[in-house]
Amino acid sequence: MIAGAGKVGRSIAAELLENGSEVLVIERDPAKVRLDSLPGARWLLADACELAQLDAAGLDDYAVLVAATGDDKVNLVVSLLAKTEFGMPRVVARVNHPKNEWLFTESWGVDVAVSAPRLLTALVEEAVSVGDLVRLMRFRQSDASLVELTLAADAPVAGRAVGEIELPADSALVVILRDGRPVIPSPDATLEAGDEVLAVVTSTEAEDQLAVLLGPPPRTNG
Repeated sequence: MIAGAGKVGRSIAAELLENGSEVLVIERDPAKVRLDSLPGARWLLADACELAQLDAAGLDDYAVLVAATGDDKVNLVVSLLAKTEFGMPRVVARVNHPKNEWLFTESWGVDVAVSAPRLLTALVEEAVSVGDLVRLMRFRQSDASLVELTLAADAPVAGRAVGEIELPADSALVVILRDGRPVIPSPDATLEAGDEVLAVVTSTEAEDQLAVLLGPPPRTNG
């Protein structure tokens, strides 16, 4: 569920729909409800700050709520209601003004606070599963994407030096995050279990190959 159908909310919804997710967009301004802009999405003209209207939206059917309006007060109220009244498993909230970042905590029901200066950190620390490659962002003026993968303990490349690893042709390692500190992926740098590896890829094929290379070995039956 996405609260707010501005540019940010619609962009998030479009990306999620492209990835096969079911999306409900809640917007209180009729002028922002554009059904043709998000084919496949559900829309609800309602005020996400109203408990009764959230209840009517059926939040129990959704795993994630994104508070993406342009008003920090609204995003905080929506986050708090979603977490305390409906037990939403994951709440992601947009921070519009950096001075308000300190408010976007678990006390207000926020699991992930996303603001422009802290976007990558928030996504890497909170939204990434070990062994799963996650696309963090796509560069608009090229076909390149920034992807992240947290190295599993049984990943084939764990313990190996970067220079020993043959990366896909259309990919490049950007940085290794280890215990909250950046490690430059020089040829002598090693990849360790638990490392968060950020890379740039320029094709879907390279993305898939990178996921196989850095991910855990495939499970076998028997």
